[in-house]
Amino acid sequence: MPLWSRIVNVVRGDRVNRDIDEELQSHVDEAIAQGRDPAEVRRAFGSALRHREASRDIRLIAWLESLRADTIFGWRQLTKTKITSAAAILSLALAIGACTSAFRLIDALLLRPLPVANPERLYDLSRQELGFDGKPQTFDGWAYPAFQLMRAAVKDQAELIAVSYAEPVDLTYKSDEEIEKARLQYVSGWFFSSLGLRPALGRLLTESDDLQPGAHPYAVLSHDYWSHRFGQDPKVVGRTFRMGNELYEIAGVVEEPFTGTEPGTMVDVFVPTMMNSAVTRKDSTWHRTLALVKEGAPIEPIRQKLEATSRAFEEDRAKNFFGMSKQEIDNYLNETLLLEPAATGVSGLQSETRRPLMILCVLVALVLLIACANVANLMTAQASARAREMAVRVSIGGGRWRLIQLVLVQSAWLALLAAGIGGLFAWWSGPFVVSMINPPDDPARLLLPADWRTLGFGLALALGVTLLFGLAPALRASSVSPVSALKGGGDPHSNRHLMHALIAIQVAFCFLVLLVAGLFVTTLQRLSHQPTGFSTDRVLVLSVVAKSPQPVEIWEQVAEHLRSVQGVEKIALADQALLSGNSWNNFVSVNGAPSNGILSYMRAVSPGWLETMKISLLEGGDFQPSDKNLGSALVNETFAKVYFDGVDPVGKAFDLATDEGIRVRYQVVGLVRDVRYRNLREAILPQFYVPFPSGWADGSTRKTGGGTLLVRTSVADPRLLASVLRLEVPRARSEFRVSRIRTQLDINESHTVRERLLATLAMFFAIVALLLAGVGLYGVLHYSVLQRRREIGIRIAVGAQAGGIARLVTTDVFSMVLLGAAAGVGLGMASVRFIESLFYQVKATDLQMLAVPSLAIFGGALLSALPAVIRAVRIDPITMLRAE
Repeated sequence: MPLWSRIVNVVRGDRVNRDIDEELQSHVDEAIAQGRDPAEVRRAFGSALRHREASRDIRLIAWLESLRADTIFGWRQLTKTKITSAAAILSLALAIGACTSAFRLIDALLLRPLPVANPERLYDLSRQELGFDGKPQTFDGWAYPAFQLMRAAVKDQAELIAVSYAEPVDLTYKSDEEIEKARLQYVSGWFFSSLGLRPALGRLLTESDDLQPGAHPYAVLSHDYWSHRFGQDPKVVGRTFRMGNELYEIAGVVEEPFTGTEPGTMVDVFVPTMMNSAVTRKDSTWHRTLALVKEGAPIEPIRQKLEATSRAFEEDRAKNFFGMSKQEIDNYLNETLLLEPAATGVSGLQSETRRPLMILCVLVALVLLIACANVANLMTAQASARAREMAVRVSIGGGRWRLIQLVLVQSAWLALLAAGIGGLFAWWSGPFVVSMINPPDDPARLLLPADWRTLGFGLALALGVTLLFGLAPALRASSVSPVSALKGGGDPHSNRHLMHALIAIQVAFCFLVLLVAGLFVTTLQRLSHQPTGFSTDRVLVLSVVAKSPQPVEIWEQVAEHLRSVQGVEKIALADQALLSGNSWNNFVSVNGAPSNGILSYMRAVSPGWLETMKISLLEGGDFQPSDKNLGSALVNETFAKVYFDGVDPVGKAFDLATDEGIRVRYQVVGLVRDVRYRNLREAILPQFYVPFPSGWADGSTRKTGGGTLLVRTSVADPRLLASVLRLEVPRARSEFRVSRIRTQLDINESHTVRERLLATLAMFFAIVALLLAGVGLYGVLHYSVLQRRREIGIRIAVGAQAGGIARLVTTDVFSMVLLGAAAGVGLGMASVRFIESLFYQVKATDLQMLAVPSLAIFGGALLSALPAVIRAVRIDPITMLRAE
């Protein structure tokens, strides 16, 4: 019989039986018609049931038929205990959904190759060197003149591609009043052709578009941006937009799904690198360098050529370095060039979230194991309750594999139903977690398709958990002794031993999850409450740009106009907000002596900035509105300690030299309190402040096209003034506009995004783990009481008190809780050392960190034990003995 017919017959069992019966009856009828005795005919044919079974084995696939039967039976078993099955499915669904969601994030950010040709041949160039603090650091930014030299050096073995960091920019398609944000990336003209990308519309950039600075203002849109901004309008080619003072023409749209080389960021607009204003500067590292290695070309010789070329370039630059010792210059030059695989792209989000996502994976895996232990306990209890059924099956010829299959199929039902619900949870939770990675005004964007990769992972996970929680109960059920089981014999403690061991495992994993969650929550609390030295209360930060660089007097006119707006209490100007992520540093020297090798960090601020930000002035005075002396400076306490040995620095001077060779002498007019400059984890840095806008002593650069207005409002929520101030800035001066508005509090909180993500998710998984462990403990105790109810009844009949019964019920299980907690402590001590760099001012060995999970677990154990203890002490011995 054809294979397909045998497969189809598996689901047509009743019809097959009728056909076989009809065929057998026809043979009997034919023999009787030939005159044979009916009784003799039936004896000659033998057992009709045996003939039917033999015929079925020919007409269908026996093992598939048994699997179908077990699937139906498994479903019936689940529906018999709806509440228990639902609890098992939901606990598994939560764990499977969390695992699938974590996989979607990791796959999108770290594993999924870029949709380009030959992504496996793509590498990222970076440099590893000793930083000015003596610690190794890696940086992948490059100056374009260095890039050009390196490209020429390896042109026969690899193609180098310049790709800038994708940044939000202001652009307009109509009037300057209709400004909008878009993600822009400067790329080499040969970027698209090298990666095998094709246009969906128009044309892409070519090498001829990227030969001369500022010569070819063409742009290419991503398919995603073309779709959501222009509705896939084919007339977009040829349209223009203005960015800064430059007018760009849209040349085409790149095919989907390509949205750039930075996972976590979807680029909207691509323009040639030659349109970047820093393309000729040797001291500006504004782009990454990707290397597309030619097929068969060895990596190490390419790396060595690139390293030699880069060093020669930096040696030439170092001839003009001022204030650095020979050792410091050697440390700077003795860098190692790295060629790292970049098949999945390169982004800051990857490096920042790689470890947190790995931690997330470990946490969800632990929760999954706890859930599997829970369901394994449930399956073990059910297998024990079905011991007689299994004995009967063995007695009538059921083989061991068939019994294993029977239990595993029921486990598979649980896993598949949980995987379906978990898939829905993962579909919702993936984007939710992504929304937590970055601040709301600069969110990460990841493609999270539910494709074959996600489906395959989900199915593999369902199979894995089926084996995890189903195999042990299946093996135990299949090893039943028919005689012993039918007589009610067997070891009553054997199942309890397995269940108790699973409880210990659950508690150990739960302790680890609670410990890690406590460390992350404490880190977030301490980092969030880290003193910054300035006030964020009611402060609004306006990033303002002008059509062309404007002198300080014009900027002061804008600030003065905003002071008249109702709700504005104080206002000041600065080049950037504190903790904004932008840094400006250099070496300084005192009294003509060489630099001490410690970088000092700068900010350009206006008079009143200290008062607006509520930064204490300790000695001297603030900048004065009438003070036009660019040589004045304010310094912080750390600067005074580093350069003036802690002595009052007011009136003293120091020197600074720029990369352009300009030397500037500053005189200290005031000493201010230390404030946080770059981030909350970093130690306080030496800082000094110069008059806004930044300029040198010759006055040649006393103009700026961009600055920050810091506004302290009188209203509780400064956001209420955001729309008003956005309109008032261009009213003050038509050439000015606001490109971005944030609160200082939002800026500060942006430095705890990673910590908030880890604390929130870890706390969620800790609660889930604790609940699952509690449910598992309750299940074991409930099963124990049911198995020992006759023993308990006898003990109560002979005078046992409630306390003794409670100890009898809980002693074994609570000993496993203690064992699991002890194992959890050891597991925690061994594990957290791998992630201790993510903690802040907290250690796993702190008494509080160990006490909280311990108390939580024992509190949960007591609550879980209470129903079982109440059930045990309420057993009626008379009723129980009569039943026996």
